[in-house]
Formats: sequence, C-alpha cells, structure tokens
Amino acid sequence: MSGASLVCSGCAAPAPAGERFCDACGMPLVFAGVTGAPEMTERQERARKTKKQYSEGPLVRVAVGRHQAEAELIQGLLLEHGVPSMYKRSAGFDVPDMLFSGPRDVFVPQSGEEVAREVLGDVEAEHAAAGARAAADGEAVPRRAGRSTRTMAVGLSICLGLLSVVPAAVLLSRAF
Repeated sequence: MSGASLVCSGCAAPAPAGERFCDACGMPLVFAGVTGAPEMTERQERARKTKKQYSEGPLVRVAVGRHQAEAELIQGLLLEHGVPSMYKRSAGFDVPDMLFSGPRDVFVPQSGEEVAREVLGDVEAEHAAAGARAAADGEAVPRRAGRSTRTMAVGLSICLGLLSVVPAAVLLSRAF
C-alpha cells in the first residue's frame, strides 16, 4: 500500500502521506482505491458479536459441559445471543491438563446471566420437546438422566456374577 495515496473519507480531498486526519474536515484518511474490509481474526469476530451490556460484573457459573466440545458448543450458543463466556475445567476432576476429557464449568458476567439462562433453558426445552415428539412417533427416546444408575446396576450384577463363578471354579480345581 506504499504506492496508494491518502484521501479523506468524508470530503474525498487528497492528503499528504504522513497525515492521519483531513485538514479540512477532520475525518480519518483512507487509502484511495482500496475496497472491502480486511480479514477479521476469530478473536475480533467474537468481540464484534459480544454485546457490551452483558459484559459487566463478576463471573457466574451458568452451565456445566460434560467435556470440552460441549462447553465450546454452549459458548457458541451464548455468543450468538451476544453473551460473552469462558469455560474452565471443573474443580476436583483429576486428569492431566492436556486432555480434552472432563467436565467444564461455563461462566458469564453477572449482567449476562439472565439472558444466558434463558438461552440455555430454551435449548433444554427444545431437547425435551424433541424427546416428546419422538415418543409420540414411537421412536426410542434418548435418556440423559439415570444413565449412571443403570451403568452402576449392570456393573454390580457383573461383579456379583463373577463372585459366584470364582468360588465354584476354585472348588472344581481343588477337587481334581
């Protein structure tokens, strides 16, 4: 852009190369003949989507993602509504920092808490409605709650089954 000349963005008057503002009207100078905006970085795009009124106050936890990908999805939903957010690994989860597994707490500034809860509440409501539609159509309904209870019950029954088999195998091996 060294060969491009500077012009006023307001009155289109030419300006010397070292100036930043127009002497006649005070508007910022731009390069003549340059069209289009420069590429924005991801960080600039996120800052542009964020609404200032939701950026004030201490951080408040509004959601927990089961892993990093889910926390990033929640962040994306919040950003589409102008709420800035951040996530960090939940306390007490013992996994090396380089791994993506483990729950993540999602935080927003206090001024954006109400909007964030509305957005996330709408997502939960849509999930429940989709489950109800699937049940009405006779499809299998995905269950999120109670999964750990079923897993524990299956694991316990396997352990009890193994405990009943092991003594019998020990008795048979001693008998022969």
